Formats: sequence, C-alpha cells, structure tokens
Amino acid sequence: MDNASFVQLVLTCGSWQEAQRIADSLLEKRLVACVEMVAVKSKSWWQNRLEETDGIKLIMESIADHFDQIESEVAKLHSYDTFILQQIPIDRLSAKAQSWLIGAVKLDKVE
Repeated sequence: MDNASFVQLVLTCGSWQEAQRIADSLLEKRLVACVEMVAVKSKSWWQNRLEETDGIKLIMESIADHFDQIESEVAKLHSYDTFILQQIPIDRLSAKAQSWLIGAVKLDKVE
C-alpha cells in the first residue's frame, strides 16, 4: 500500500455524545485507526442566515478505500441532515505510522 492510500478525514458533530457515538462505531468497525475530538466554534451560512454554533470536530486517520463505508455509517448516526465529511490525502507518512495504520484498520470491505 503506498502513501497515497492514507487519508485524514474531518467531520464536525453537534455534541460530545454524538462525536463519541460516531467515533466508537467507526473504531469498532475498524474503518478508522484513530479519532481526535476537538471542541470548535463554527460560523457558517445556513438557510440564508449567518449562524454561530459550538461543535466537536473529529479528525480521523484511515485509508481512502473506506470513505464510502465511513460516509454511510456517519449518515446513520449524525444529527445533521447536511453533514460535511472531508477526505484529505496524506502525501507522506512515516514508516512506523504506516505499519500502525495498516494494522489498525480492516483492509477488506466491512459489512
């Protein structure tokens, strides 16, 4: 597996409980290797209004092939009708981190 297959995913959740539920599910299914949870304050346009909200940003490590499965699982658990799940390619990753990540996620399709 080359470095281009490794990705970081970013998702904002509406509460700590929701963030934990999503993180636990993705980790248990071995779709992600790690989830960092960070409190954030967001400003955005929503339904023609400028809104400010508190949330929890999930920063996750995984492989590119898992995006569709991760998106499907998030859709089941997320409270937002329109959530933003971003996948960012990792250009380079240290050799030990590559080995850890490969060992932490399932490399075949997860049911």
